[in-house]
Amino acid sequence: MSVILRAEHVCKAFGGVKALNDVSFEIREGEIIGLIGPNGAGKTTMFNIIAGVYPATSGNVEFLGKNINTVPTHNRVKMGMARTFQNIKLFSNVSALENVLAGCHNWSKSQWLPIILGLPKTKEDERRSREYSLQMLEFVNLIEKKDVFARNLPYGEQRSLEIARALAAKPKVLLLDEPAAGMNEVEKDALQILVADIREKLKITVLIIEHDMKVIMNLCDRINVLAQGEKICEGSPQTVRQDPKVIEAYLGSAMGRRDRFVKN
Repeated sequence: MSVILRAEHVCKAFGGVKALNDVSFEIREGEIIGLIGPNGAGKTTMFNIIAGVYPATSGNVEFLGKNINTVPTHNRVKMGMARTFQNIKLFSNVSALENVLAGCHNWSKSQWLPIILGLPKTKEDERRSREYSLQMLEFVNLIEKKDVFARNLPYGEQRSLEIARALAAKPKVLLLDEPAAGMNEVEKDALQILVADIREKLKITVLIIEHDMKVIMNLCDRINVLAQGEKICEGSPQTVRQDPKVIEAYLGSAMGRRDRFVKN
């Protein structure tokens, strides 16, 4: 499998505070890769650098073999990168379908806003965007909720809707930032099935940040562990589960207990 995304010696400082220090890892096409660590480890900072929210202080990020350090976020989306967020970001006062239509702007010739507002647009392009959006809603098991306002969906379904909107962009790589946060066990089980299907059925590579170790251990081919802005471990779930540095990093944090790494 070829490398689809690579971070090389990435550093990020905010003022005099180092959030990331010499972090390197790579993701091969078709993998599900985890990025974990205690709170404040630098996980979301790494995501934001990959997505182009802000630049690295030093180091490089490559996507599809190209250095994207200076590529704006919207152009990274056009290249085939999509993401979700820790805090759900949906258009609350429009339907589930209209939310997913917004994700089609990456490849649609028409703009999503005129489609949502019913302004003049290309009928054929609207048809294709609507058809694909419905397919993504069906993929995440929300087709029956297509006309429900996003604000009226249960929390777990809002998470699924945000994933559907990201999938509507037809990404090559999907960045999931704590998708299981706030979910109950039934919702987490459904999420794991969904992420596995994204890889197997849609052939999309996945990079996932997650605090729930059961989700991470069950889903990921490999896991990168950050602590205090540095990578302390990389390997299979079994390797990471047994690594003394990883156990110590979690034991030394407010959230850490050794039993987080016991497979259920």
